[in-house]
Order: sequence, then structure tokens, then C-alpha cells
Amino acid sequence: MDIDRPANVSFLDFVGGVQLLQSEETRTAMPIVLIGICVSGAVGNLLVLLIFIRDFRNGKGSEVKALLASLASTDMVILLLCAPVRAVTYYKQTWTLGSFVCSTTDWFQHSCIVAKTLILAVTTRAKHTLVPSAATGPLHSPTWIHGALAFVWIVSMMFPLPQLLFATTVQRSGDAVCVSEMPVCASDFMSLFYKIYPTATFVVPIILTLAYYTRTLHAAVNHAPCPQHQSKVTLVLMCLSGAHALMLLPEWGTFTWIRLGFNRPPVGLLIFAQVLLYACSSLSPVILMTMYDDVREGLINIWFIATCRRSKRLPGKTIPTTEGNGAEVGANAVSNAVSQDKDKSIPDVEHFWTGRRNTQVDDNQDPIPWEREEKML
Repeated sequence: MDIDRPANVSFLDFVGGVQLLQSEETRTAMPIVLIGICVSGAVGNLLVLLIFIRDFRNGKGSEVKALLASLASTDMVILLLCAPVRAVTYYKQTWTLGSFVCSTTDWFQHSCIVAKTLILAVTTRAKHTLVPSAATGPLHSPTWIHGALAFVWIVSMMFPLPQLLFATTVQRSGDAVCVSEMPVCASDFMSLFYKIYPTATFVVPIILTLAYYTRTLHAAVNHAPCPQHQSKVTLVLMCLSGAHALMLLPEWGTFTWIRLGFNRPPVGLLIFAQVLLYACSSLSPVILMTMYDDVREGLINIWFIATCRRSKRLPGKTIPTTEGNGAEVGANAVSNAVSQDKDKSIPDVEHFWTGRRNTQVDDNQDPIPWEREEKML
């Protein structure tokens, strides 16, 4: 997987996944693992989004739920747009997706990762109480959340710009590869930048978030008027931040280690860090479904709604319920049939008897001769 670095380039690294691998096991296993993570994580995040949308429509929304819905949307974007690029790269072992995807793939992925970290930091200022729907409407959310999310995404898209500027496709041994080439003239500035970038977008927000939730959880358990609900929500958010920090630490560590000019980490560590990055997006909905009471109740309600609709679609026959034996059922059926026959009348027979009623026939006009002979006798 090593490639020669040109003389005017101070840094050279693969973009969009490790390329030029010669291992057939990696070529087969990595796409399967990434596709499995993508499918399971996308389904879980979609269910979380549906639950939060249903809560807001029913007037049960809160500021925390709005931010968690944005976090689930970001995870879905990572799983559906970023992970498939790596799966294709591992399968092809070269770059086949064009120059535009090569230039934007790492920039877009880092934008989503930074946005996730900052969104979790913003949840420290959000309220856990429900948003009242009577006065503000069911889809109301405070204005500051929209402003905070806009600020988060602007910052998240500005910080990873070097990944967008230095990424390019090059030819190596007849194959196209996507790499990041940093010229020598920008090495001093970028060396300082790669020290500030992970610290400002990952280390500091994670430390502040975990410290805040640890202190809040202690205060909620001992001093809050309703410690049970407050502490549960705080514990969920602290677990999300902790899982996010642990699972993204290898990715940020290898990223910074390579760009600061140290020796290249082993290929296995690089692949493991990328797998953990996508597994983090799949683990978030699992934490919410198992620990967050509102999400768990919403999941149960969605399951009941889906099963009820399925049962309504199935054709069924109504079987009469009886409290007695089979003889009573037969007697009831016969009596019902007799009563229905009494109500019915056959129009042809009724017309025949109506025509024959009150009809006088003279003896000379009697059409039945043997009746006349009996009278004469």
C-alpha cells in the first residue's frame, strides 16, 4: 500500500479508504462488514427519527429530542453516503469514483463527524422538559436550536477544508488512487493546523460534555425535584457522549499521527479505526432504544401500529360464537331459516292462486267431466 512521495510534497496519504491492498481477505470481508453496519445503522436511525417526529406531532417534543433527531440524521448521512465509498474502495483496491468524489469524500465525512461532536456539546444547554403544544403548536421548537444547528454545520464545514483542497487523483502503476498531497510551502501552517483542529473539534468538546453531564447527573440524583426522569435523560446523553469519544478516538488518533509527520500506523489499525467510526453511528440508536424511555415507548407503539395494520389486511371469516352445544346451534339455524321462508313469497305462485280465487264455474262449463258424473250419481 506504500506509494512514492514526490520531492515537492511534504505529506502524502490515501483519501477515501486504504488503497493498493493486495489481500483478498480484506477485499471480500471489508465490504461485507461495512454494508452490514450501514444497513443496520440506517434502519435504527430511521426508527429513531420516526419516533421523534411522532412525539413532536403529538405535542411531546423537547429541545433534547430536536437535537437528538439532528444527531440521528447526521448518522444516517454518514452511513448512507460515506461508508459505501469506503466499501467500493476496499473492493476495487483502487479509486474508481472520479475526481469530484475524491476531492469531497474526506471533507464531507469530517464535516459530519465534527457536527456530531458539536451537537452533543449543544445538548448540554438544551432542556429536557416537554415543549407545550397548546400555545406554540405541536411542531414548535425554540429559535436558538435552529441558530445553534446552523452555527454547528458552518463550523463543521469550514474546519475540514484542507481535506477538500489537497485531495487529488494520481496514477500509480497504471491504477488511479485518491491521495492527499500537501505541498512543502504549506507544511508549517498545516502542521500547526493539524494540532489545533482535533483539539478544537474533538478533544475539548468531548471533555466539556462529559464533565457537564457527570456534574449534572450527580446534582439530578441528589437535588433535583424529579430526580428519576432528569437523571435518566442525563445518563443517556452521557453514555452517547462517552461512546462517541471512545469509538472515534482511534480515527482521530491515526488522522493526527499521520499528518504530524510520524511513522505510518499499521494497516490493520487504520482499517479498525474506520470500522469503529461507522459502528459509532450504528450504536447511537441502540443506546437510545434501550436507555431512553420515550424512544423505547415510541418503538413499542410503532410495532403495535404495524402489527395492527398487518392483521387488518389479512382476510378473515367470522365464526359464530356459541355458549351451548351443537344441537342448539342447529336448532337456531333451522328456526332462522323458517322465519326467513315465511317472510319470502314466490311471485308466480301467488299470482296463480290470486287468479283462481273467487272464481265461479257453471256446470255446463266445468272442464273436468268426472266431477260432473259424480254429481249425477
